Amino acid sequence: MRIGLIAPPWLPVPPPAYGGTEAIVDLLARGLVHAGHEVVLAATADSTCPVPRVPGMYPALEGATMCGASLGELRHIVTGYAAMATVDVIHDHTVGGPLYGCLRRDAPLVTTNHGPFETSLLSFYRSFRDVAVVAISQHQAAMAPQVPIAAVIHHGIDVGAVPVGRGDGGYAAFLGRMSPVKGPRQAALIARAAGVPLRMAAKVREPAERAYYEAAVKPLLCSDVEYVGELGPREKLELLGGAVALVNPLQWDEPFGLVMVESLAAGTPVVGTQAGSAPEIVDDGTTGYLRHGLRPLADALLAATALRRGACRAAAVERFTAERMVAEHIRLYTDLLGGLAEPAGVVHAARAG
Repeated sequence: MRIGLIAPPWLPVPPPAYGGTEAIVDLLARGLVHAGHEVVLAATADSTCPVPRVPGMYPALEGATMCGASLGELRHIVTGYAAMATVDVIHDHTVGGPLYGCLRRDAPLVTTNHGPFETSLLSFYRSFRDVAVVAISQHQAAMAPQVPIAAVIHHGIDVGAVPVGRGDGGYAAFLGRMSPVKGPRQAALIARAAGVPLRMAAKVREPAERAYYEAAVKPLLCSDVEYVGELGPREKLELLGGAVALVNPLQWDEPFGLVMVESLAAGTPVVGTQAGSAPEIVDDGTTGYLRHGLRPLADALLAATALRRGACRAAAVERFTAERMVAEHIRLYTDLLGGLAEPAGVVHAARAG
């Protein structure tokens, strides 16, 4: 097959640091090529993913004003679709792109929603015709009644590229962005209640992130609660590998949590809330603990030190590899091209843990 991938315009593919969607698009593009398919990628001009890319794209829009972002996103989408004249399948990873793509009738159109099915978007997704909508977790799909979900495909990572850590750093880790929904303040409070040092790595670039950090997180920093900045890929894996546990107290129904998968791949158990997709990723009592409330989570952090790191790694190898993710996408593309699946056809169900 010849597959066209359209990435969002906000970050390069792959991202230099934080950027889950762009990391997934990069792994999907590489994996499809490795599986013997042709790929053309519409991504920002500063992308480095080693597959053929659409010429004439523009640099990443991160930090653009609302007006500039809207116009830039539209330009990105139109340029991307214009270059997809000879592909067999188009897979759009933007939000607005499928509306433009619906005008095409020369190739099946797939779209993945990498965010929540917010109320304001439900009518948007319900209006799609001849578009195969991919959800990234069973929980996310359940939040989209009457949306034509063609497949549920959990994200995967390059597990082989993640070294298994010893967990001997004497600290717990928090990894994400400085946002109330990610729970960095809660992570600091949990670690302090458990008496376990915490190292926090987080993206703090946007004004809202900086304001939240200054008001809610910085006052909690001390010798045992340390903010180490936003880490690159290698440093991030070192942080996870040395941690006794990842503290991931989500305060929202996150559609999927790549950081939890990365932690498991490093052999590090996850302690967090039962929000969103977390129960599909973490096996409670085996690869981590999912609890609600400060004291139960603090107790879970202490108990997590006794969990087997080998079980965490095994779960990542069994369920969350990039190879599995790519294979499930190929199956969907093949079914659509062969007429075996309608865009709103039977869900290819991912494992619900």
